[in-house]
Amino acid sequence: MDNDVLLNIESKEIRYAHLKNGQLGSLIIERKKSRQLTGNIYRGKVTNVLHNIQSAFIDIGEGENGFIHMSDILENTKKFEQLFELDFDLDYDIQTVDVRKQKKLNIDEVLKPEQSVLVQVVKEPIGSKGARLTSNLSLAGRYLVLLPNSPHRGVSRRIEDRHARERLKKLIRAFEMPHDMGLICRTASQSASSESLIAEAHELLENWQSTMAKFNKSTKPTLLFEESDIVKRAITTCVDKKFDRIFIDDYPTYQQCKRLYQKFKEEHPLKIEYYRDKVPMFERFNVEREIEKATRRKIWLSSGGYLFFEKTEAMYTIDVNSGRSTSVEGNVEESIVKINLEAAAEIARQLRLRNVGGLIILDFIDMRFRKNQRRVLDKLKECMKEDSAKCTILNMSEFGLVELTRQRNRESLAQTLFTFCPYCNGSGLIKTHESVSIEIERAIKKAIFQLEQFGLRLTVHPELAKYMKQEGEEAFLEELAVENRAKLEFSTSDLLHLNDFELFSTVTQQPLEL
Repeated sequence: MDNDVLLNIESKEIRYAHLKNGQLGSLIIERKKSRQLTGNIYRGKVTNVLHNIQSAFIDIGEGENGFIHMSDILENTKKFEQLFELDFDLDYDIQTVDVRKQKKLNIDEVLKPEQSVLVQVVKEPIGSKGARLTSNLSLAGRYLVLLPNSPHRGVSRRIEDRHARERLKKLIRAFEMPHDMGLICRTASQSASSESLIAEAHELLENWQSTMAKFNKSTKPTLLFEESDIVKRAITTCVDKKFDRIFIDDYPTYQQCKRLYQKFKEEHPLKIEYYRDKVPMFERFNVEREIEKATRRKIWLSSGGYLFFEKTEAMYTIDVNSGRSTSVEGNVEESIVKINLEAAAEIARQLRLRNVGGLIILDFIDMRFRKNQRRVLDKLKECMKEDSAKCTILNMSEFGLVELTRQRNRESLAQTLFTFCPYCNGSGLIKTHESVSIEIERAIKKAIFQLEQFGLRLTVHPELAKYMKQEGEEAFLEELAVENRAKLEFSTSDLLHLNDFELFSTVTQQPLEL
């Protein structure tokens, strides 16, 4: 199975694409203006304390103020689980600690306006929402997570081998660490040598000491520790997941990748290649076309069915339709199952490419038999395992709907590439020519009867003017004006929006406020 990574470097953007057997499997687009903040540690300043919701806004020097809740200020291991996509096996019950502390403490007792705080981003700023913050800090390496203000040590539950778990537990308990700091072994630590783990623990400690030194020197909101950038993450991902090749279309970045790889060359033989062709790399590997498809609402399947994507304020819905498909030898049920199985695989891929987060509702084509519903659900769960974002999938309902949630880790593809249309305000709809011509009739009546204007000039878009002439609307409006002792002239402007029109007084040559 071929696994390749493409890194496309532009002046304002870096794009990471993972190809599995030549098909685009995942995509990350990072803009210079909106680089990833998750994992970054800041010196922040409290700007506003909200007593009623036990929260505070904190200026971290990254545009929108970050947001911190009381539960993020106290020990809250759930934030670690979200940050590192892990299920921790710790040596204590976190819930009892949280409940006891939260009963006693109030946000006003912990934070005051203008106070300086040490915080970490656990959730990217999305749209107008600022970053979600925590004061329960952590520094992540490839194998270990350092907990600077929590003394607990544990091993990820994803490591199922009992002997490996015991070996790692003994090892991290034997580490010479400050008594108030903790360590957690990530999934990748299972295959790491003791020397590698010890070296990384020392490196994480040094990073923490450097972070604290910067905090003590700084006086205003500032970045103290930055998580790995997309180029470093690309190399470590290729090594950890045993990918075959990485192509880079920028020579300095290619050289940087070769330097970064030196540290891991004993672990995995990764081919690092500089892309020299004149045809753009994303075009050559068909990625550009896949990105364009991932922005559409309708995706055709090879079986003849199609998916229809719809975003609402509360959720994201995906409808599976039979489209142009035909039944196999009259077996309608099996044909439907075939479309649904293909749809399940494509839905999992599209969710990764589009980076859709939050509540998602899937409407599969109705199947008669329960065993077929299980087949489709199992296929969906199997394909979603490839997703790095944390997903929870519920069973299929009586109506054939599947509810799932997908972790929001950064802006969706649509949020990165698009902005709201100023004409339709995000609805994707504009008024028909008929609707606008009716509004024009009302406006002319108002100008004549209420404003007592008897010399009028109407300016519309050329397309609307064409419609009005064909449908006799122009002649009707001229007649309406004449009947009421007014004169109406017509003009066009292609600078106007299709739904807009302007009425001028031919006496004053001024537009009329209607």
